[in-house]
Amino acid sequence: MTKMLANPFRGAGLPGADLFPNTDAEAVAALLALCPAHAETPLIAAPELAARAGIAALWLKDERGRMGLGSFKALGAAYAIAHDAAEGAGPWETRLTGQTYATASAGNHGMSVAAGARMFGARAVVYLAETVPEAFAERLRAMGAEVVRAGDDYEASMEAAKRDAEANGWALLSDSSWPGYWQPAYRVMEGYLQMAAEAARQVPEAPTHILLQAGVGGLAAAVATHARQVWGDGPVIVVVEPEAAPALIESIRAGALIDTAGPVSNMGRLDCKTPSMVALNGLARDADQFVTITEDEAEAGTEVLGAAGYATTPSGGAGVAALLAGVDGIGPDARVLCFLSEGPEDG
Repeated sequence: MTKMLANPFRGAGLPGADLFPNTDAEAVAALLALCPAHAETPLIAAPELAARAGIAALWLKDERGRMGLGSFKALGAAYAIAHDAAEGAGPWETRLTGQTYATASAGNHGMSVAAGARMFGARAVVYLAETVPEAFAERLRAMGAEVVRAGDDYEASMEAAKRDAEANGWALLSDSSWPGYWQPAYRVMEGYLQMAAEAARQVPEAPTHILLQAGVGGLAAAVATHARQVWGDGPVIVVVEPEAAPALIESIRAGALIDTAGPVSNMGRLDCKTPSMVALNGLARDADQFVTITEDEAEAGTEVLGAAGYATTPSGGAGVAALLAGVDGIGPDARVLCFLSEGPEDG
């Protein structure tokens, strides 16, 4: 484990913060119920991994099959686009004809934008950094999206998406937020409440710890917000980031949203150097601890998960990887909830 930081803002949040993640999981469920591809994903008990980690219980919320897209991200952009479509009229499959959604992505968010756009007759343009594997670009094209390669990292591809969206009158649908841009990302994060609500219903007893991997922070913030609603201050919530992309931990350390720098991470979907403003606000209030893990720790965790029958990527299994690497305060009586946020890249 590279760094650990107890959250000094727990319960209060960052000074001056006034935008926090939504909490209305019932509204999300009502809209998703209209989608024929929507179905609840399983919660898996993993006693063999719990024994390896030296804890009492480990539950894995398995998002690898979510809506056939292989990732929790299916609940984000596709939900936000469905929300736009619900405000229109006419046949669902043509309600957004003529609309173009642009985004930058490390892969899975782009898949969700592409799927949502195709479902309602819109166009999707997804900007990828040169470091994103071509396999993701091919999957996006197969989903009907136009793929544009732009820049050496996620931040550069986002700048290109922002520039072209403004120039062409497209809707920018990012899964991150920043001063002056928050409503679309807020809606994307709102969709992730479905995953959190399912996990809370499925878990047989309250977890003592919840480990949440984070890139810009949308998954972590949505789950943390819902966990506090359901279980109050009970679970210790730990946010896990790559050592190479410590956007949230360093922003918490600074007491404000900051940009960070680092090499390219093998946790590609978590390799974001700047956090989402709304996600940071929520996690500053709701998370107890922030940790970073090394590339080797992420790879080791992925191998353990694969050997146990839970094939994923270093991004998808980062929470479990942190657990196996060791987190302060997680002892033999711990009951831990983790998330398998995506399937393997060749899956």
